Amino acid sequence: MAATAVVHGANNLFKLALVGRHADRGLLVRFGLPAIAAAFGGAALLGALAGAGEIARYPFAGRVAVVTPIKLVLGALMVGFAAFELVPRLRELRFDRRHLLVGGLLSGFFGGLSGHQGALRSAFLTKVGVSTQAFVGTNAAIGFLVDIARIATYAAGFWLAGAGAPLGAAEGPLVVTGCIAAFAGVVLGTRFLHKVTMSAVQRLTGVLLFAIGAALAAGWL
Repeated sequence: MAATAVVHGANNLFKLALVGRHADRGLLVRFGLPAIAAAFGGAALLGALAGAGEIARYPFAGRVAVVTPIKLVLGALMVGFAAFELVPRLRELRFDRRHLLVGGLLSGFFGGLSGHQGALRSAFLTKVGVSTQAFVGTNAAIGFLVDIARIATYAAGFWLAGAGAPLGAAEGPLVVTGCIAAFAGVVLGTRFLHKVTMSAVQRLTGVLLFAIGAALAAGWL
């Protein structure tokens, strides 16, 4: 999760550099600050779950599948957020401006816990009447700030547990490769995304989230 957070944060920083100047300062205060505060709580809960023992193990496809609380929680969240991409009523869900505080808290908490914050954040921010540029810039800014909060919490958890740095030499190449791929995705997306329908992107995202989440909850990953 720490390695994923670094890649996600680097990707958001890259987007922030491109479109951050369009961010709406009012939304950063009303939505972003609660999201940052809640992200610390979500990340701390993840650390607590990481120390819990396994729930079950069983043979599967020639190997042993291990089910743990953290895998169950993260898998369930991924399946749940997949529904936001696959179920039309959830995909079109929008909330009123007066719910920005609640939206920030929920988005930040789940962002800190699992990194899945985009669907909720978009559901709240698309109804506030800002321009497309302001929406994209605000999204990038809040996403980056939440990533910084959860990375700091993950690192503090590792150091307090005496486990050293959250990322070791083994994770380094994966993080670098992930960051390069994320940057390439942003560049290619800005050039070619208009050629792909949004519904196709949402369906693909939803299917992949559901498949990975289900496999994780079942202990296959």
